[in-house]
Amino acid sequence: MTFTVAVAGASGYAGGEILRLLLDHPEARIGTLTAHSSAGTPLGAHHPHLRDLADRVLQPTSARALAGHDVVVLALPHGASGQVAAELEALGGDPVVLDLGADHRLQDAADWEAYYGSPHAGTWTYGLPELVTAVTGGRQRAALAGARRIAVPGCNVTAVTLGLQPGVAAGLLDPTDLVAVLANGYSGAGKALKPHLLASEAFGSAVPYAVGGTHRHVPEIAQNLRSAGAADVRTSFTPVLVPMSRGILATATARLAPGVDVDEAALRTTWRDAYADEPFVHVLPDGQWPTTAAVTGSNTALVQVALDARAGRVVTVTAIDNLVKGTAGGAVQSLNLALGLPETLGLPRNGVAP
Repeated sequence: MTFTVAVAGASGYAGGEILRLLLDHPEARIGTLTAHSSAGTPLGAHHPHLRDLADRVLQPTSARALAGHDVVVLALPHGASGQVAAELEALGGDPVVLDLGADHRLQDAADWEAYYGSPHAGTWTYGLPELVTAVTGGRQRAALAGARRIAVPGCNVTAVTLGLQPGVAAGLLDPTDLVAVLANGYSGAGKALKPHLLASEAFGSAVPYAVGGTHRHVPEIAQNLRSAGAADVRTSFTPVLVPMSRGILATATARLAPGVDVDEAALRTTWRDAYADEPFVHVLPDGQWPTTAAVTGSNTALVQVALDARAGRVVTVTAIDNLVKGTAGGAVQSLNLALGLPETLGLPRNGVAP
């Protein structure tokens, strides 16, 4: 089935990445492209690598410009997509709308208001097909079939969730004592011209940010691990910018749950069984560890797990490309499910190396 797609925020990193993927999707046809401050300029001025769309002129972002397509992608800052989505709703029609921003991810309005400081725009179907849903005993992909409004997860959230959820679902981990430290590429910070994002500041330096539980992905991680079966979740989460353009390497650890006695081989069996049928999540062979270079450009997540017996902690390491599996690839994967297409259609599983 052929479908048309409009993309709001097409000049940004997330907008450019979903366009790159959709250009290789056999059923997608690219329609209107919009932007805010970049309106009136050709897409090629912002994404010179997208040669097939280089001459397309960006339109101002409005619901009317986006209407009339089968699919609308909102690659907008938090707070902006909720407003545009509401205006689209008022115009009628029923496109599939994918929000790459944060506006519709959280189920708890109080969490949204505490971390984002504005009224909650509402909750959409969550776009992480591999998410364990303990209540149904299945995965989130079942909820995505036929969905018309999809909230794409945060990139850090995807990495931490995929690393920890097999142990949470199996009752092996204590979800009240989780620690996650992430190495993040600079594209996750967007294109805004800020001094700390300049190459002269970034090269040769690793920089922590949103330290001490202040990062806006904290409540979303807790929401996902509750979905996997945790009654209570407490996570110490620290992201660190490192001098690479793409990628997330998430090291997430947890204490073994009280009374659990398990060896490393049994741990790995649990993680491998959890992802045995997943096309985009792969648990690596013993002794092999995820790297960001191995997933660059792909919709693949690489995972490894180990037991730190002296500390009584399980250590997981997960690598994803923040712009693909962490954002645009996860969006296309969810879109495929919503439209009844093969989940893997148009999505690369192989990385680009060296």
